[in-house]
Amino acid sequence: MANFDIDPDIRKAKTLSSEFYTDQQYFELSKERIFTKSWQLIGTKDEIDNLKPLTLLENFLDEPVLIIKNNNGSFNCFSNVCTHRGKVLVEEPAAASLIRCGYHGRRFSLAGKFLSMPEFDGVENFPSDSDNLPRIASASWGNFLFASVDPAAPFEDFMGGTNPLIDIAAFSGSKLVSKHEYEVNAHWALYCENYLEGFHIPFVHHSLNEIVDYGSYTTETFRYSSLQTALSEPGAIATGLDFVDEKNPVAVAAGSDPDMIAGRYLFIFPNLMFNFYPWGISVNIVKPISPGKTKVEFLKYVSDESKVETGAGADLHRVELEDEKVVESVQKGIRSRFYSHGKYSPTREQGTHHFHRLIAEFMK
Repeated sequence: MANFDIDPDIRKAKTLSSEFYTDQQYFELSKERIFTKSWQLIGTKDEIDNLKPLTLLENFLDEPVLIIKNNNGSFNCFSNVCTHRGKVLVEEPAAASLIRCGYHGRRFSLAGKFLSMPEFDGVENFPSDSDNLPRIASASWGNFLFASVDPAAPFEDFMGGTNPLIDIAAFSGSKLVSKHEYEVNAHWALYCENYLEGFHIPFVHHSLNEIVDYGSYTTETFRYSSLQTALSEPGAIATGLDFVDEKNPVAVAAGSDPDMIAGRYLFIFPNLMFNFYPWGISVNIVKPISPGKTKVEFLKYVSDESKVETGAGADLHRVELEDEKVVESVQKGIRSRFYSHGKYSPTREQGTHHFHRLIAEFMK
């Protein structure tokens, strides 16, 4: 059985058992126990004009949802499945004053309330609350929108502690300039673990190591999130994030020079990554496919084009390929009969330890 007891003392703790990454049973359990209980990024406010259908984590949760922008600019999220026979209601983005099922004509208001249904005269106990569209929890952070099937805690708790450190409103002018998908032959959690520590930088990312001061790398952990800060090497000060500049969205870590911040890396459990650079934000969405395969979606939002080719966020494609190579090697290694778990570096793997403790908490 997989080890879901991670000692809170990182000096004593053992990592998750290798079975968690290799057993199909745990992969399936993680759908309901981890991913339905957490928050997923579903897009940005400026992408939605009226009605927009989406699927929460296609090929994994596969939950059809409908985002509705109201006249006052607020947003609601509902199940996009008809309460009569289960047909998906809205197939493409649309502008409409109500929702009508294309199967048997059932109608709903934009507030999700059942309005009418032909040929239902004489049906007992109809309509009832179960005929309305189930509301799905939603939230926003700056321009970003999130939803959760059955959240373990409010979105603010998943973000807990990071808002004072990152002024997301300063990114309101950022524009989506590119979207890429990478397929990684590794378990989704292995990909996240790699992201959650800078320990590997000198060994895996040689070019990045020339920009980032590895010795100053810090990690702060919160209830359901963590924030890493990377400072620049002296020669890269000009690309640092200067929080005094009105355009700069990143606050300075205690005791560090704001001019030397190369980037900040926010992880929201279990699979969302927001990377803050002098030029804007890179967002990574980690999407499980199978115990040995993961899709990673990269979204690039730019606010200052003059800085795109400089600093820690200059060559994300190269860094991604280097990360994929080492993570895929780990995927092979954890299947060994001679490996079951490891120990943590108390100084460099606080983020990974925090991540494992959350997985253990949700999986029990």
